[in-house]
Amino acid sequence: MSKQSILGRISTLIRANINSLLDSAEDPEKMIDQLIRDYTNNIADAESAIAETIGNLRLIEQDYQEDVRTAGEWGRKALAASSKADEMRAAGNTVDADKFDNLAKVALQRQITAEQEARAAEPTISAQQEVTEKLKSGLNGMKDKLQQLQAKRAELVARAKTAEAQNKVADAVKSIDVLDPTSDLGRFEEKIRRQEALARGKQEIAASSLDAQFNELENFEAVTEVEARLAALKAGGSAPAIGR
Repeated sequence: MSKQSILGRISTLIRANINSLLDSAEDPEKMIDQLIRDYTNNIADAESAIAETIGNLRLIEQDYQEDVRTAGEWGRKALAASSKADEMRAAGNTVDADKFDNLAKVALQRQITAEQEARAAEPTISAQQEVTEKLKSGLNGMKDKLQQLQAKRAELVARAKTAEAQNKVADAVKSIDVLDPTSDLGRFEEKIRRQEALARGKQEIAASSLDAQFNELENFEAVTEVEARLAALKAGGSAPAIGR
């Protein structure tokens, strides 16, 4: 995978608004787990890309330093050959002087070639350094985001457990709420009230039956009194007066 592609993915992930993504998700826990996997995988890709980029950069830098060192050596050789030619020419030895001047020219040409190669590598080195810094910065940004995601997940799990505990407490409290007719205690109280009402009903029925018995007794006594007076009349006597 190209470094530019990795940089594009890094840029997209760093700009991602985690809170917005979680707020719009139907299942935030699944969403956050997926994001953690995405960031973890992309961090691994970025680390691999950075290692490769740095490795290539170090090779180019070594070649650049070698070209610079070589250019310096050929420069020193050119100077030494030129000085020797001057010395020979001063001594009247023009043949050897020309020979050393030619050697100086060869050294200077090689110096120029090494310098050109060094200059040609500079833009590549600069570009590789820039890509490396972007990758490093992006990697650090993704690691920060991953830490945020992991912290957010821990927060969501803690909130979920707290909500579950609160619901359990609420259910337990509801089951013993004396004011709630649908609670266990409320249903038990209603059962007792019905039993009490049944007992009162039975008592009223019993009382009603007793009253009827007394009424029957009074009616019987009244009938007996009437019969006694009727018998007295038939016997030729008079009905007993009240109060006798």
